[in-house]
Amino acid sequence: MAELVITGAEVGGRLVEVLVSDGAIAEIGVRVDAPGGSTRLDGAGGALLPGLHDHHVHLLAAAAALESVALGPPHVVDRDQLALALEAASRRTPWGAWVRGVGYHESVAGRIDRHDLDALLADRPLRVQHRSGAEWILNTAALDLLALEGVTHEGIERERNGAPTGRLFRMDAWLGERIGRSTPDLAEVGRAAARAGVTGFTDATPARGPDDLAPLADPGSGLRQRITVMTAPGADVECPAPLSLGPVKVLLDDVALLALDELSAIVAAAHGRGRAVAVHCVTRVQSVLAVSALEAAGARPGDRIEHGSVIPAELIGTLCSLGTTVVTNPGFVEARGDRYALEVEAEDREDLYRCASLERGGVGVAAGTDAPFGPPDPWVAIRAAVGRTTASGVPLGPAERLAPMAALSLFLGSAADPLMPRRVAVGAPADLCLLGLPLEAALRSPSSEHVAVTLVGGEVVSDNR
Repeated sequence: MAELVITGAEVGGRLVEVLVSDGAIAEIGVRVDAPGGSTRLDGAGGALLPGLHDHHVHLLAAAAALESVALGPPHVVDRDQLALALEAASRRTPWGAWVRGVGYHESVAGRIDRHDLDALLADRPLRVQHRSGAEWILNTAALDLLALEGVTHEGIERERNGAPTGRLFRMDAWLGERIGRSTPDLAEVGRAAARAGVTGFTDATPARGPDDLAPLADPGSGLRQRITVMTAPGADVECPAPLSLGPVKVLLDDVALLALDELSAIVAAAHGRGRAVAVHCVTRVQSVLAVSALEAAGARPGDRIEHGSVIPAELIGTLCSLGTTVVTNPGFVEARGDRYALEVEAEDREDLYRCASLERGGVGVAAGTDAPFGPPDPWVAIRAAVGRTTASGVPLGPAERLAPMAALSLFLGSAADPLMPRRVAVGAPADLCLLGLPLEAALRSPSSEHVAVTLVGGEVVSDNR
């Protein structure tokens, strides 16, 4: 690999040259000793940062969402628009293939079931994913193909007469086996993230076997970023190169909530195998249960609360004493905040996606986009962590506002330790994000539009200039 010299880049408040060799930063100085024939990249006075790391994303789901029709706000806001979107999607989808919709929310047309979908699209199989990612709604044509009448599964909701309602809860793996798995095109997910300065992902979909990881490890996937993966409890999955192994992901759902001793046993088993846990917590009761289980089982470095959507203030001290990191999603404040103001219980609104209060309480905080369920651009989350305003400009949890640099730092930690800040320093991997302007100016209006060039291992993976 030829050496690369980045000239006129702002690092630590001064303009320097940075020599990149063999995928790492070899030298930083006013002038570097660059070998002849080195490639030169003009920093033009812009800030040179470590590349952003998205600490919680669902890569395959994000890729699949790009190939699906959006059926929720802001794209679709009422039943008429829902009907039009499905009609257009049906025309575009080859005959014999399933129509796939994503992002549905009850604000569009209520809590829909198979009968509602049949009225909109009855002559071909249709599945619609709820915005939460936890539920699929299928029409009758899809149910008939799956022969659900004779299937016993706790995730199948049924009418009083025993017929399926069409709503399937936490059945992604089951659906994949029945419908047939096809790997969506991951390349555009990687390209879009690279344009935003992202050089690494932690995929938070819990892998249950090698088939779940193979698409992410495929050198032909088009993903140029470094990828860390989570696995399901008890899954004995060998992590293929070039992927890195992350924590054990534990999903919690209020409708089928684990008992404290069950969750404690899962945590203890993961710790016994030398693994940290990442516990999915989107409600108050889930947060309380997760913290109680970590107390009972004993905490381990690297343990995480994922989302931390609602964290009661009384848990902050315990989280601090446990040393548990909260990987939250402030992008939802902007993207969903107006709905939260209408739907979330008043007692929970000030507890939504805490940031500043956790840091004041000694709790480490990092962030992920939760794409495709949240905005995939991490700069949206950075902006929301600073302003704490909804899309319509209404403040939501203003006491949780972070200073701009603290908000940016939510995405600057390492994959192995989200609280360990990565630096533009000699010896560090050349996973870099070059902005088109100095850092102070960029932080006055956080936006991915400021990203000029993104490098992974010293290679340019996106050039927006």
